[in-house]
Amino acid sequence: MSSRDLYETLGVSRSASADEIKKAYRKLARRHHPDANPGDKEAEERFKEVQNAYDVLSDPEKRKQYDTFGAGGPQMGGAGPGGVRFEQFDLGDLGGFGDVFSNLFGGGGGRARSRSMRGGDIEATLNLSFEDSLRGAETRVPVEVDAACATCGGSGAKPGTSPKTCPECGGRGVVAESQGPFAISQPCRRCRGAGMIIEKPCPTCRGSGQVRRTKQYKVKIPAGVKDGTRIRLKGKGEPGLNGGLPGDLFVVTRVAPSPLYERRGADLVVEVPVTYPEAALGATVEVPTPDGTISLKIPPGSESGKLLRVRGHGAPKLKGSGRGDLLARVRVTVPKKLSKVEKEALEQLKSVSRENPRERLVR
Repeated sequence: MSSRDLYETLGVSRSASADEIKKAYRKLARRHHPDANPGDKEAEERFKEVQNAYDVLSDPEKRKQYDTFGAGGPQMGGAGPGGVRFEQFDLGDLGGFGDVFSNLFGGGGGRARSRSMRGGDIEATLNLSFEDSLRGAETRVPVEVDAACATCGGSGAKPGTSPKTCPECGGRGVVAESQGPFAISQPCRRCRGAGMIIEKPCPTCRGSGQVRRTKQYKVKIPAGVKDGTRIRLKGKGEPGLNGGLPGDLFVVTRVAPSPLYERRGADLVVEVPVTYPEAALGATVEVPTPDGTISLKIPPGSESGKLLRVRGHGAPKLKGSGRGDLLARVRVTVPKKLSKVEKEALEQLKSVSRENPRERLVR
């Protein structure tokens, strides 16, 4: 086995949680699994390294030993009393240690047992209009996943044939090699630890038992989703290996911006232009909402930027029931061109106005 740091092997930090370690292991093991890389020795060695790292770091006690003593500690296969390495004993007589190596190489006694492994999670992006994000939608999402090969039924063997027990290891997946008075169990080179060999690979999947396909999954988008909302479809991810459970599909919503509304959680902000007389004297104006147009009363003396709350006319709330509010932001407009009558009226207002907005600047 490689002396490379186990955390580095899995691509995680030394403070990684158990879930982070498991997720990294599944991703790497799936990528380098011998069944997915037939004949690739480099992938085979990488798979062994990943398997070894996970077997240590997924066990709290072994991880503690590794963090304390490193790869040279006894639990990690380091030298024991008298300089004899524990990995040199016949694994069939070591009980607990045999179980460790059984997990590493797929066997320890009797027939090799392939580790079942949950399939990887998949993430797909779904583009939505702003209107659909508010009212919800039901659509189909195309996802590219691994699926059992229809030609061989997932066995990896050419139709009419089937995988056979490896003649070199007898189906154990490991072979014992003598090292003086000791024996070392190593993965079988013939079957790469699987215990079975495929003499005539399936022409479609080339012996992997899986092919890449595009599947269409129906997904129901709840009303009120935001940009970046993740919707989980359990069991719709990559298929598991050796009887493992399939992963999950996560649909991430990408919501187009609205030309009318600014979103603040479940609240919607809409800009309402008003004239100076309407802002000064007050008025009733028509305001758009997701449910249609409503009448909104502008209080006299409303300044530009004032927010008026209309309850229950915002976006649906994803958690809990009800809806957010509509926030109408008053924007006082200033005309760029005035008619003669308008100019005379404003001049008259200016002459009689008692307001001095700059008074506080000279105090």
